[in-house]
Amino acid sequence: MNPFRNITRRTLFRTTSLLAAGGFLPSQHRAAAPATKELQLGPTLYESIGVTPLVNCKGTFTIITGSQTLPEVKRAMDEASRHYVHMDELMNAVSPRLAELTKSEWGIVTAGCAAALTHATAACIAGADPEKMQRLPNLDGLKNEVIIPRHSRNVYDHAVRMLGVKIVEVDSTAELESAINPKTAMIMIMSSPHSAAGPLSTENIAKVARRKQVPIIVDAAAEFLTIPSIHLQQGADMVAYSGGKCLRGPQSAGLLLGQKDLLQAAWINSAPHHAFGRSLKVGKEEIMGMLAAVEMWVKRDHKAEWGQWESWLTYIDTSVTKVAGVSTQLLLPEDLSNRAPELLIKWDAASIGITGKEVEEILLKGRPRIVLAGSTGVRPDQMASSVTIMPYMMMPDDYKIAAQALYSVLSKPPKIDAPHRSTGEPASVAGEWTVHIEYTRGASTHKLTIAQSQNTLIGTHTGETLSGPLHGAIYGTEAHFTSSHKIEGTSINYTFRGTATTNKMSGTVSLGEYGQATWTATKKS
Repeated sequence: MNPFRNITRRTLFRTTSLLAAGGFLPSQHRAAAPATKELQLGPTLYESIGVTPLVNCKGTFTIITGSQTLPEVKRAMDEASRHYVHMDELMNAVSPRLAELTKSEWGIVTAGCAAALTHATAACIAGADPEKMQRLPNLDGLKNEVIIPRHSRNVYDHAVRMLGVKIVEVDSTAELESAINPKTAMIMIMSSPHSAAGPLSTENIAKVARRKQVPIIVDAAAEFLTIPSIHLQQGADMVAYSGGKCLRGPQSAGLLLGQKDLLQAAWINSAPHHAFGRSLKVGKEEIMGMLAAVEMWVKRDHKAEWGQWESWLTYIDTSVTKVAGVSTQLLLPEDLSNRAPELLIKWDAASIGITGKEVEEILLKGRPRIVLAGSTGVRPDQMASSVTIMPYMMMPDDYKIAAQALYSVLSKPPKIDAPHRSTGEPASVAGEWTVHIEYTRGASTHKLTIAQSQNTLIGTHTGETLSGPLHGAIYGTEAHFTSSHKIEGTSINYTFRGTATTNKMSGTVSLGEYGQATWTATKKS
């Protein structure tokens, strides 16, 4: 079973990877070309400022800029930029066309899927009432609760929480029934296999919500756009998509489809109007680019695209399996998100001489730079290795680049030594510690409670308001331990590395997508 099989938007920022740190990579892994004296408007645009583009074998993730816009989208955006228009008139013209194309009641363009969630939440709280709109995010006397099934809690529901609403989690139909009250503004569902079946499927939730007149929005950001939307057919009132993912529209655009009065209120709550959503501005270029993307969606030959992806994976398969000991497996999608086949490439690192994690890092630091859809295998204890190729956002000829790079590193891997581990007596670090963490800006004081059995460390990491289990190891004076603190729909993950003595520890702590900090710890006497 491929452990990366179910990595989606939901799990991307819950895992530690080469992509999830300080703006993209820890400083020691950043790869940049030398910058020239001025911006070069041409094929070397990014290189001219010291940024090296990527070959995307991972899929539609915002951290690697989602997708590449279609040629028709580029042309629409360029032409849109050459004229002035009245924004309300523009959206009033675009909306019925989006409705016609998608077989929805109405549609609007937003500044990304997250903005669509925010505007929809504001619309469900304040409607199109200017007095209520101007009070946001002060929710006194307004509807101030949003229900989310536990299976739908995720890092992206911050776009709903930013209105100041109280999130009410439910885990059964009975809990849903009792949770709905006069303060309930809406129900938010994240599209996933969990929302497609079971007691708290979208369809079952809609039966309850419709009876109690509570609107439902579905977050379907990275999904294949079904026409008409499967989520609206299942009873949702609104559904939000990313424009810069499978639709290959503008990266900073989103699409909100559904009930006309709710969507018109969502537009009024957004820019250019002076309301809570003013900062989430979508421009005329993104609006017309998004319309062009949807126009092209209904014209694209999706069956042919699938066949092309399979042919690319077949080419890569043929190349890498020339290396003795390498096998492959074709993986088919389980839902509508990043809906494309994937290629799982497997081997034993003890025989080949390189782990999956090492392959992933080498390709990411190479020229061209290639980002993969995941990897397994870490020295010296987990030598069963794999990497995954997702062709969804690969451009023509990228498959040849990926095939050559993978064959090269697997057939002639560089010599990589197992990480050094001190064989000396491990420092005794059991006990309670006060930890001072210095961030890029700001600082905090945490607490560690550690139990030690030879090299193994377990315990609890307590932050200023959160806590979570700690586990790791110490070899000689080299300590390494991790912790995870659940909060709302996500988790904050810490990876501590440093040196330790009986009474003091210090080093660096990786905060995943939030960068890196330094830490010092003193044992309580």
